[in-house]
Amino acid sequence: MPKYQIDATDQKILSFLVNNARMPFLEIARECGVSGAAIHQRVKKMENLGIITGSRLLVKPQSIGLNVCAFVAISIAQANRYQEVIDAIKKIPEVVECHFVTGRHALLLKLFCTNHDHLMEILINTIQNIPGVLQTETMISLDQSIERQVWVKGEKSKESSKKR
Repeated sequence: MPKYQIDATDQKILSFLVNNARMPFLEIARECGVSGAAIHQRVKKMENLGIITGSRLLVKPQSIGLNVCAFVAISIAQANRYQEVIDAIKKIPEVVECHFVTGRHALLLKLFCTNHDHLMEILINTIQNIPGVLQTETMISLDQSIERQVWVKGEKSKESSKKR
């Protein structure tokens, strides 16, 4: 099956949905100059091809008492323990992201905890007890300056247009 190439209209659709996943298809259709049915068909096609993998409701962690955001870099004792370590990390609800990375460490986790004591408990009693975890390095986020979905080439946002 040939790789699907998204066109300018698909990029516009993605740009609108990335900025607001609840934007009505009819509003997107007006902005793109096509019918609502065309938007629906294009979105469905991009979903079927795996370009769009869903939409999410975002919750501000602090609003539910998760006041500490931390990044934990993990070194693994042996490369063949990678999957075993990942399987154990998947069971830790505080972990919201896990990346296999290059550099000194093998994994980079992002997690949210209620406070520093909770973070310390997760580090000492959970993550560092996973068989195969050799070493951890923790960084606590003091502020998140940017939060956004992947950048999609398409319509410029109203914010960037105003600045020009």
